[in-house]
Formats: sequence, structure tokens, C-alpha cells
Amino acid sequence: MIIDSHAHLDYPELSDDLSGVLMRAHEAGVDRVISIGVKLSTADRPRAIAEAHDNVWFSVGVHPHEAANEDLACDTAAFLKAADHPKCVAIGEAGLDYHYDFAPRDRQADSFRAQIAAARELDLPIIVHAREADDDMANIIEEEMEKGAFTGVLHCFSSGPELARRAIDVGFYVSFSGILTFKSADEIRQVAMTTPENRILVETDAPYLAPVPMRGKSNEPAYTRHTLSKLAEIRGQSESDMIAVTRANTLRLFSRMEA
Repeated sequence: MIIDSHAHLDYPELSDDLSGVLMRAHEAGVDRVISIGVKLSTADRPRAIAEAHDNVWFSVGVHPHEAANEDLACDTAAFLKAADHPKCVAIGEAGLDYHYDFAPRDRQADSFRAQIAAARELDLPIIVHAREADDDMANIIEEEMEKGAFTGVLHCFSSGPELARRAIDVGFYVSFSGILTFKSADEIRQVAMTTPENRILVETDAPYLAPVPMRGKSNEPAYTRHTLSKLAEIRGQSESDMIAVTRANTLRLFSRMEA
């Protein structure tokens, strides 16, 4: 079955009908979900959902949009403490967003580096948000890798092929969302076609970015199947093969899910 590697189950669009969301996911062949943290101040919410559901895991992180609002956004110790839980499978989402610049860029970078340090110390992957910051993102990943190995994923990939190449070269994965199905996403489909098979994941980023043919609706984990189907079509593989590939990759990256 399919794993939705990135959803925000604690957001009201999903949490207000969580039992229905998870039931529809199961009916669509999606049996596991990672609920993503975006603020330390609300880290209890994805954690509580994971504790209440056997098929949900969670991450701990500060989104770049929140880097200026969260007092502990650059405090590695705070991430280590919040991630001390058997169902915490990753740090993030963290990264750089130069499209909105809701936080100063140096603050975003400092928070990103603090979260990489936590991921490295805990031997957990880091979930990376990158928007219109390709060069700086690649440079930080490469610089931090020189300080000590870590792994991670470029989530909801919407960047250029050079960032994908540089990230893959140091061991990262690339996760594709409903954007893959959008009419304007030719460059992203090209990246999806050329990414090594053992580095591909799928996700929803629910409740955002519902894939075709669900555009205009609130996204939810059940819709991962549409992205999976498009990915299989792009790469000339069967859906069953693509499910097996992405599932194996997800469990390899988020290894605590197998514990």
C-alpha cells in the first residue's frame, strides 16, 4: 500500500474529520501517513495524532515561515527534546522560502542549520522545504554535510533540476506531490523522470495542492494515489511497481517507522 510521506493532519481541514480522512485513505490504498510539524509551540498536536493512531507517525520542526515567530527556532536542544518520542521519524519541515520571505533569510538559515544539527545527532532524516532558494539551499546542505553525514528529503519538490541533482549527490531523496499533475509542471515532471528509482517518494502536503483530478478541493492522504499514478505514468512503470518502490524508499528513509 501507499505511504503519504507528508501531510498536516493537525490542520483543521483534516483534524476536524480525522477518522473520515484516515478511513478514506485506507480505502484508496494509503495505509501510512507522516504528520508534519511546523512549529515547536504546536509540536504536541501531530504527536498526539500519532499516539492515537497506529498508522500515523510525526515529525518535529519549524517551517521557514515561522522562523521569526518561534523563540526556539534556532535552538538545537529544543528540537532534540521535542523529538524524544518513538513515533517521531524526522526533523522538519525546515528550510528556506524566498517567495514569501515571512522571516528574515538569515533567521531561516540559522533555524535550518539548527534542525540539521538535531537530525544529525538523532540519526533522523530532515524534511526540507525549498522555494525559490535553490542555490542557498544546495550550498547549506553541502556545507552541513561536511560537518557530519545526515540524510533528508526535498519535500513537495518544486525547484529546479540542479538542486535535485546536488541533493541526490549527497544522498538525499526527492518527494513529489500533486504539483506533478499540474499542467504547468513540465520541468518537475522531467525531474521525476530522471531521479534515481531508489530516491523517489510521494506525498500530498495535505491540505494543500490537491492533484488533478481533485483540484479545487482540500487535499487529503487518499489523494496520494493520483500523484502515484502520475509518477508511474511519467516513468513508464506500473502502479504496483511504483507503489513498491516508493514504499521501500519511504521506509528506508524514515527507518523508525519499521521499529
